[in-house]
Amino acid sequence: MVVPTPNGISNPLVLAAAYLAGVDSIYTVGGAQAIAALAYGTQTIPKVDKIVGPGNIYVATAKRAVFGKVGIDMIAGPSEVLIICDGKANPDWVAMDLLSQAEHDEDAQSILLCPDADFIAKTKVSISKFLPTMDRKDIIAKALKNRGALIQTKDISEAIIISNQIAPEHLELFVEDPKSILSDIKHAGAIFMGINTCESLGDYCAGPNHILPTSGTARFSSPLGVYDFQKNLV
Repeated sequence: MVVPTPNGISNPLVLAAAYLAGVDSIYTVGGAQAIAALAYGTQTIPKVDKIVGPGNIYVATAKRAVFGKVGIDMIAGPSEVLIICDGKANPDWVAMDLLSQAEHDEDAQSILLCPDADFIAKTKVSISKFLPTMDRKDIIAKALKNRGALIQTKDISEAIIISNQIAPEHLELFVEDPKSILSDIKHAGAIFMGINTCESLGDYCAGPNHILPTSGTARFSSPLGVYDFQKNLV
C-alpha cells in the first residue's frame, strides 16, 4: 500500500485500517510519483501488477499513462453527486449535500432534480446561507458555477430519466419511498436511499469502498470490488 503522509505524519486510523485489511507493506508516498513507483519499481518499492485506489487529477492522469504496463481499476474523477428529491426533504440538508460534494474541487459536479419549484428556491436560499461559512467556499463557488445545477423536472419519472442519462457517481434518492423507484435506476456508482443517507456516509463508512465510476462511466462499469482482484483462466 502507498499512502501520503503530510508533514511526515502518519494517520493512525489509516494504519489501523491497513492492519485489519491484512496489508503487510506500506510505503509513505502519494500522488503521481507513487503511481510511477508502483508501475515501474524503484530501489525501495517493488513493481506491482495492478494499481487500484482513489486520487486527484494527477493520480488519475498517471494511472492513465501507466495502463498497459500495469492493470488499473478505472480513471475516476471529478467527483459527482445527483439528488432526486420530491420536495418533502429538508432544503438545508439537500444544500449541505450539494456543498459537501462541490468542495472536493472546482470541477466537482452537484445537481438537484426536483419537480417542486418552491423547494428548489428554498434550497438555493440554503446554499447562499451556508456557502459563506465554508472553509473551501471559493472552490465550492467555482464548482457550483461551472458544474452545479438546480433543475425543475416535470415529475420524479422525468428526474429518473435525466439521472440515468447522466449516470452519476453518487445518486441520492431524497423521496418518501426510495424503494419504489429503485428498480427504475439503471446507472449510478452508488445509490443512497432516503433523506437520512447523505453521500458523506459513503465517503467515510458506508459501503464496501469509495472507488466509483464517474463522468458517465457508470453506464458501463462498476465500483471497485472483489472481482477487480481476480482473473479468469480458460
